[in-house]
Amino acid sequence: MNFQDFFNPDKVVDLSFFNFENAITACYYADIDLRVKKVNKNFKSFFPVLGNVKDAYFPDILKQLGVSREQIDFFVSEIREKGSVLIPKVKILIENQERLFSLLSTKTKNKDFEYLNGIQGQFVDRTNEHKLTLERDQLIESQLNDKKLIEEKSKKLESLATRLAKYLSPQIYKNIFDEEKDQSVSHSRKNLTVFFSDIVAFTDLTDKMEPEKLAAIINSYLSEMSTIAIKYGGTIDKFIGDALMVFFGDPETLGETNDALKCIEMGIAMQDRVAELQSHWKNLGAANGISVRMGISNGFCTVGNFGSDLRLDYTILGSPVNLAARLQSMAEYDQMLVDENTKNLIEREVKMAFVKEYTPKGFARPIGVFRVDGFKSQDYMKNHIRLSHKGKRVEINVIDSSDIRAAIEELKSIQEGFEKELSSKGEG
Repeated sequence: MNFQDFFNPDKVVDLSFFNFENAITACYYADIDLRVKKVNKNFKSFFPVLGNVKDAYFPDILKQLGVSREQIDFFVSEIREKGSVLIPKVKILIENQERLFSLLSTKTKNKDFEYLNGIQGQFVDRTNEHKLTLERDQLIESQLNDKKLIEEKSKKLESLATRLAKYLSPQIYKNIFDEEKDQSVSHSRKNLTVFFSDIVAFTDLTDKMEPEKLAAIINSYLSEMSTIAIKYGGTIDKFIGDALMVFFGDPETLGETNDALKCIEMGIAMQDRVAELQSHWKNLGAANGISVRMGISNGFCTVGNFGSDLRLDYTILGSPVNLAARLQSMAEYDQMLVDENTKNLIEREVKMAFVKEYTPKGFARPIGVFRVDGFKSQDYMKNHIRLSHKGKRVEINVIDSSDIRAAIEELKSIQEGFEKELSSKGEG
């Protein structure tokens, strides 16, 4: 008699299956021939359509549950050949609702009780987990789509900003896009140096040239002049045909004197560049080359956004604007004219010649007009160290530190001058 003969087989099976009775999964035990011997309570509650499954062939149960033929064949072959099987996704229709299960099964072996040699397995309900996974995947996909959309919109905005930058002076562009406040209501009164230039006899040029060649010349000219204006810190207000309007002192300023000097530097650099490009423009069709005249004035202007609700211009208003335009129209070929205010600011550094007194329309008194003949020092535009002292105050602007020793020496000289002045007052 064998050891197992002393025990009731059903009781032994019940005892071995004890740990699965209260499992939250749907558990089953089948013999080696895949005949179901026992299921737990959850198996019955999960699949009420099955009823009593004792001694039923497990593949038939799967078929009744609506499991596909491919998955049933896979289950049988894996159990027989490998002794275990995992089917991660088994779709089963329960009460007209599709639920998703994982089916795990393995062979059991026991040397003492041969009736415990069979198949033990369980269905794990993955429906909620699957829904969460789908929701997560959909969220990730949505986020990826949103990211892609944002990247596309960002590229479009970058492209738009790049194109928009070409229509605005760099300083104005920065002022508009860096500020959080509403720029449409921002106006101020500032002392500015205003510059106008245009091409002499440009109308004659337009009448004689083909549109394509004319466009090539004017675009080349304005591009070169704009590059120089930006280099010297000028704010490009607008192009008016061949005319160029630039101002200094807003949105950034170096002080009214240095702003005016920067404007003169810019104008001279433009004159030099025009001279360099004459042969290029002649090759494009301007037979006599290009001559440019310039006008500069200094004074208080109102600066800010002007226009309508539909379109605004960041520009300046005031008599210095009108005066600069009139000085430009008065200038001879390749000449730069300045008003008295500008002359008073720059006369220490700039050579000038009196031209005449002129009373512009709308002005109460005559305006002195002066022609700019260059800087007094030939090295001025290379060595931008300027000091000035007015009364008891010393103003210093060091743009190039390469000759800082010269600035220190000049400060010492100013200090000695103050000391002598104080000493003479003390003796008196």
